[in-house]
Amino acid sequence: MTRVHLHPGGRLDLATGALTPRLLSRSRGGARVALVGARALLLAGDDVTLDVVVGAGCALELVEVAGTVAFDQRGGPAASWCVRVRLGEGARLTWHGEPFVVADGATVERRTDVDLARGAVALLRETLVLGRTGERGGALLARTRAHLDGRPLLAEDLDLRDAALRASPAVLGAARCLDTVALLGARPAGGEPDALHLAGPGALDRRLTLDAHSSDLDAVWRRRLALLEPAGAPADRGAAIAAG
Repeated sequence: MTRVHLHPGGRLDLATGALTPRLLSRSRGGARVALVGARALLLAGDDVTLDVVVGAGCALELVEVAGTVAFDQRGGPAASWCVRVRLGEGARLTWHGEPFVVADGATVERRTDVDLARGAVALLRETLVLGRTGERGGALLARTRAHLDGRPLLAEDLDLRDAALRASPAVLGAARCLDTVALLGARPAGGEPDALHLAGPGALDRRLTLDAHSSDLDAVWRRRLALLEPAGAPADRGAAIAAG
């Protein structure tokens, strides 16, 4: 299991699993950490778990140096990718994920659990791509759960295991890339009607495209990022973030 724990006061606890966390920079109460593949990923039967903890009042930025490809498993067991995030009171997490590609013949179960204490905010970018160039892509089941101060904030299951079903206009249609920016624990300033606003403080911005490069969510990411303080800044919401 890969572990990235940022404790109050700035102490950092890193452990290598399928991914190797490497410290890029650190400031008082904040850190920037890169995630580097420690081996080939994802192969049949791989079970990848990433445990992220950000202590109260701290700010952590995670950086992926490359995308991830789930390779043809040639009839082998499914691979799993599990991320567990826990944010203390007033903590911040920003994580701009690189494309997660599910190649032909791959079967992947992906799970993301985010637990936010009061005043915590997470900003996450997730880009799911079905297939490499010229491929339709393998089977993917992606589940996301988020809780804020012990109460449900987001529960979403995305079942893309049936290639015929996901080609329906009600699911992906001709698209093979699902790009999402998730803001959890705060509302975008000014409403932003194009976003999917959660019942609690949070919003999803999502695009369906033919490939990852066609998405226009980079501008959305920059706007969302501008709402958050840089790593190491005091953890308060500031005027630009509307508390739920």
